[in-house]
Amino acid sequence: MPAVFTPEVATALDGPAWLAERRAAAAARLEGMAWPTPAEEIWRYSRIDELDVERYRPFGAAELGAPGRQDAPGGGVLAAEAGTRAGLVVVRDGRVVHTELDPTLAPPGVRVCDVATCTEGDAERWFGTLADASPDAFTVLHDACCPGGAFIEVPAGVAVPEPIVVLQWCDGDRRASFPHTLVVLGEGAQATVVERFASPKVDHLADAVVECVVGDGANLRYLSVQEHGPLTWSIALQRTHLGRDARFASSAVALGGAYARLRTETLLAGSGAESDLLAVYFGDGDQMLDFRTLQDHAAPRTRSDLLFKGAVEDRAASVYSGLVRLRREAQRSEAAQTNRNLVLTEGAHAESIPNLEIEANDVRCSHASAVGPVDEDQAYYLQSRGIPPAEAERLVVLGFFEDVLARLPVPAMVAPLRRVIHEKVGHLHPAGAGARAVGSGGAAGG
Repeated sequence: MPAVFTPEVATALDGPAWLAERRAAAAARLEGMAWPTPAEEIWRYSRIDELDVERYRPFGAAELGAPGRQDAPGGGVLAAEAGTRAGLVVVRDGRVVHTELDPTLAPPGVRVCDVATCTEGDAERWFGTLADASPDAFTVLHDACCPGGAFIEVPAGVAVPEPIVVLQWCDGDRRASFPHTLVVLGEGAQATVVERFASPKVDHLADAVVECVVGDGANLRYLSVQEHGPLTWSIALQRTHLGRDARFASSAVALGGAYARLRTETLLAGSGAESDLLAVYFGDGDQMLDFRTLQDHAAPRTRSDLLFKGAVEDRAASVYSGLVRLRREAQRSEAAQTNRNLVLTEGAHAESIPNLEIEANDVRCSHASAVGPVDEDQAYYLQSRGIPPAEAERLVVLGFFEDVLARLPVPAMVAPLRRVIHEKVGHLHPAGAGARAVGSGGAAGG
């Protein structure tokens, strides 16, 4: 275990006995664990060798405060941009500091609370079980230092009409935080969850885990927006398990961070389950945005579709590495995986590595990827109609992302996110606007 993340730190945090026991067990596992390197395939092309975990110090019990705090305001602009909401959880450095829920949703049993204080519901039953199915050094470190986190539960047959918003705020120079979100939907339940991760301009390590349990016939729409400051290192796991005939629509928007890695894994465990995965990402400056995905079909007649679109400029880099796995049990299943990247300036770089692992013999599966500059024909078409070259390029880039933005599950979020992307496109250097980096797959427009 890194010297600053001692077992004493893990065991000193407040919370229920079951959570303390889990932290202690993780701390014991972490001792002697090998830390990842770019030599490992799952970390290939990453900057993990630049991360010195011991630079960062976790928050102690006194700094986090006792579980059950309700001393933060109601989310401010970050919450307001999501529009009308059914509930809100504000989390600061991994500790829940504010919760609210539409009073009409409490009688049917909807819960929005802190994992460390919510004694009713299935928090203890499910917490960490999905992450345990796909552990690595960072999920174990997360387990050792996690003080609690947001818990959202929607009982069987209940539909929540408006989004539930989770705000994950991380702060503190050379500090480490461990955000955790657990979403559990019972049979036939329906909900939309919007989660926003943000931090100021501080050297911070955010080690996050998001677990989504979607019961038989349930429908979960999940939107994750990562807007960390330019010095933050973010390493996150989002893992979802789907029951029979369950529906999961996940959208990720990644715009911030010095290095931001999101590992998205979906297990289609029940027959008839369906998963749609979308992502929009835009890196500039010296950012690296790193995505690793797994579409794991473990039951018959399942369907998954993935569309990730990204752009990089300046000296930024992106990585997409995805695996579609169709197990022997996944007969008559369908899976698609598409990743497209725009490289807007010399010096920027994008990698795209789609993979298939097929054991079933009655399936339909496809994958595609492209890395390249703005489509010259599209830019020429706009310029021939009197639009200046720089503006034509901006329009092509915005159009490239539009089909994904239009499919986000919370329409109120589209305008503010589109505005941030427009600002990033505006950072293109005029002197380099005519320079186009050629990638491995030709033009990636569309």
